Amino acid sequence: MKQISSIQGYHTHVYFDADSLQAAKTLCDSAVARFGVQMGRIHEKPVGPHPMWSCQLAATPAQFSELLPWLALNRGDLIVFAHPETGNDLEDHRDHSIWLGCGLDLDLSIFD
Repeated sequence: MKQISSIQGYHTHVYFDADSLQAAKTLCDSAVARFGVQMGRIHEKPVGPHPMWSCQLAATPAQFSELLPWLALNRGDLIVFAHPETGNDLEDHRDHSIWLGCGLDLDLSIFD
């Protein structure tokens, strides 16, 4: 059994396209203001394992416990992918993922 204490933080990725770019920016900016999470760059192309344009929100476990329910209620039509940070990128993305909206296929080959 893995221990919750192995979670160093969480990454939350808000997915969007050209039509939903402004909604994603607004959602991510609001999350930063409300929870103090760190916002990464807004990628207008797929980056890493992510199949869509995305913006990353990095959260501590305490921040994430409030961020995730807030995103569930406020994401609108945006897809959100979240995962813990345990030090094992493949398992974190493949086995421990949380989806809000429909799940999408990730390109996990980058973790080989």
